[in-house]
Amino acid sequence: MNTIKARRPPPGVPSRFDPLDAAITASLARYGITVIRVGLGFIFLWFGALKFVPGMSPAEDLATRTIEHLTLGTVGPAVSLPVLATWECAIGLGLLTKRFLRATLLLLAVQMVGTAMPLILFPAETFTRFPLAPTLEGQYIIKNVVLIGAGMVIGATVRGGRLTTEPPGGDHIFHIE
Repeated sequence: MNTIKARRPPPGVPSRFDPLDAAITASLARYGITVIRVGLGFIFLWFGALKFVPGMSPAEDLATRTIEHLTLGTVGPAVSLPVLATWECAIGLGLLTKRFLRATLLLLAVQMVGTAMPLILFPAETFTRFPLAPTLEGQYIIKNVVLIGAGMVIGATVRGGRLTTEPPGGDHIFHIE
């Protein structure tokens, strides 16, 4: 069980906001993971669907060149783009429906590794000054750290785990069961 200690108000400070804080925290615990899962699913489905329409995805060129480079030229854009689009849509649908969630998260993890490759393979296109100043493409890739974290949080629930606000005993420790 992972635990994070919550800050308590200093002694003597009125806690008149405690009921409101508890209600907000309970709502966040109740709905937060669902919002992450649905939002992430929507993003993958949307961005994947864009790749089915030539010229619609701003990541199309970089993605196909990355796949072509990683496969030593054996998989060209005519194959890689529809496969990537299908892959991303499958991730999106898996997250939205909660079906095959373990497999979905595995697909997401592999996809994230592939998505990071342009930072290594094409640094001139992903950084204006390596490693401190990413281009727009580089920023697009680097922000995937948040998507990876979201996938990890969702993954922590596949065995029935859930986010709770207070464990038994009310010692103000937030944890994932």
